[in-house]
Amino acid sequence: MKKILVIHGPNINFLGIREKGVYGELTFEFLNKVLDKTAKEKGFLIETFQSNSEGALIDRLQQAYFDKVDGIVINPGAYTHYSYALRDAIASIQIPTVEVHLSNIHQREDFRHQSVTAAACIGQIAGFGINSYVLGIHSLWEKLNK
Repeated sequence: MKKILVIHGPNINFLGIREKGVYGELTFEFLNKVLDKTAKEKGFLIETFQSNSEGALIDRLQQAYFDKVDGIVINPGAYTHYSYALRDAIASIQIPTVEVHLSNIHQREDFRHQSVTAAACIGQIAGFGINSYVLGIHSLWEKLNK
């Protein structure tokens, strides 16, 4: 059975609390339940990880290499826009990775339009709320089952 890892970056654990007009009312716990169900439907083993720390995210990406994870869905949060260290970590592990965002980063503040991490990923999905993550899992299934 293929293993996927979902990495939630900074502030994702505050879903349902933070900026409800942007991120909605659904909670972090609900998001993870949806992801678990979606992964099981696709026949994946899934692990989720969340951190507000850039170093912890990089450490988990590197551990994914040693754990022989087959695919990753990552929401780098604000690190998307400036973390070259996170981008380099994604590139170095050579695991198919899909970048996801709950909001449409291209319709928000100018600084959010640029993603430095997307270039190291097989794709980016943004603007569909928690369905961005669901689509990310579906995209990995397509990639890993070709």
